[in-house]
Amino acid sequence: MWFSKSSPARVYLDHASATPLLHEAAEAMREAEKLVGNPGAIHAEAVAAKNALNDARERIALLLGVKARELVFTSGLTEANNLAIVGFARRMLVDGFSGQGRTLSGSLDGTHWIVSAIEHSSVLECFSEIERLGGSVTHVSPNEKGIITPESIVAVLKPETVFVSVGWANNEIGSVQPLGKIAQAIRLHEEKHGTRVIFHADAGQAPLYEPTVAHSLGVDLLSISASKLYGPHGVGCLYLSNRTNVAGVVLGGKQERELRAGTENVALAVGFAAAFELVARERHDESKRLKTLRDALARELSENTPGLVINGDLKHALPHMLNISIPDIHSEYLTLALDHEGFAVSTKSACNEGQKASHVVEALGAELWRAENTLRISLGRATTRKEITHFRETFSRLLSHAIVPAWTSRS
Repeated sequence: MWFSKSSPARVYLDHASATPLLHEAAEAMREAEKLVGNPGAIHAEAVAAKNALNDARERIALLLGVKARELVFTSGLTEANNLAIVGFARRMLVDGFSGQGRTLSGSLDGTHWIVSAIEHSSVLECFSEIERLGGSVTHVSPNEKGIITPESIVAVLKPETVFVSVGWANNEIGSVQPLGKIAQAIRLHEEKHGTRVIFHADAGQAPLYEPTVAHSLGVDLLSISASKLYGPHGVGCLYLSNRTNVAGVVLGGKQERELRAGTENVALAVGFAAAFELVARERHDESKRLKTLRDALARELSENTPGLVINGDLKHALPHMLNISIPDIHSEYLTLALDHEGFAVSTKSACNEGQKASHVVEALGAELWRAENTLRISLGRATTRKEITHFRETFSRLLSHAIVPAWTSRS
C-alpha cells in the first residue's frame, strides 16, 4: 500500500530521512520537463535547456552566497561527499603531489586526514577508502553534547594534515557544529606550518534552518542535497572554493566543469532551486515554530517516560530533531508499533537502519543500551501541534500497555 503525507491516517515524523516534495518544486519541474534538448548540444532546444540549468545554478548559488561557477550538480549528498573527499584524493594522486611539499607515488602514504566520528556513512566510507589508499585518518569524537569542538580538531592537526571533514549538523541528533571557529583554527594551523588544509562539510539538512553563506562558514567544500530541502530526490550539489581542486569520480563526458560526467538533469536542478528558495524565505519563522513544537514534545515525553534520555543537547541542535533512548524498551519494536498506529519515525539514519547501534550516540560516550536503542523523531513544515499531541498520547499508551518488549542487552 502506498502512503502519502496527505493521507489523514498517517503522521510523518521522519523528515531527517527525507522531506516531502513541495508543490512549487513539482510545478517548476513539470515546466522544465517540457525542455527536450540536451544541455550539451548547440541547437535552440539545447540552449533553452542549458539556460534553465544555468538559471537554477545561479539561484542556488545566490542562496549559498557563492558564485555559480563554484557549484557542481550531483545526484545527491552521497555523490557530493564522494566527489569532495575521494575526488580530492584522486586529484592528489593524479598530480603526484600532496600539497604539503611531499611527492606522492601511487598512494596517499605520508598524508594525514581528519574526520568527525559522527559523520554520515557516505562520509565515513570515503575515509575508509582514503585509508585503503594509504592515507592516515584520525576520527575525532564529539563531547557529550554531540559537538566537535575547535580544540578537538587542533589537538590532532599535524604538519602533514591535508583534509578535515566535519558535518554542519548531525543527521541523527541534530547537533550543529561551530564550523566558523573550526575553520579559524585550521587557518591558524596553515599559517604556522605554511601548508594548505582543505575543510569540507556535509551540510545535510542544515540549510533548512541555518543561514547558508558558505564563505562565512570558512569551508572549502560544502555538500548539499535537495531531498533534505523539500526538493526532488536524485539531485544535490557541491560547492568548491577557489582553494580546492578535485578530480571527478564519475567518468565520461565533460559536463559540470569536467568533474561530473553524464547529461545533466535539468528538471531536477530546477526543482532543487525552487524548493531551496521557498524554504530559505520561511527559514526564520519555521525554525521558531518547529523548535517550540519539538521542545514541548521533549518536555512532555521526559515528564511522562521514566528513564528517558535525550541524546545530544537541544540548545545546540537543529530545531526539528529529537533523538531519545528509553531504558528496557526495544526501539525497533516501538518504531513498528508507532508505524502500525500511523506514525512514521526512525531509529537512526535511514542509511544505517541495519546497524545494531547508533555510532553517533556511541561516540557521545553513552551507555551501550542508549546507542542500541535510539528513536529519532523529526518534524517538518506540515507538522501541527495536534499531531504532536496525538503522537505523545499514542507513545505513552504503547509504553503503558507494554506493547513494546524489553531490550535485553542493556549494560
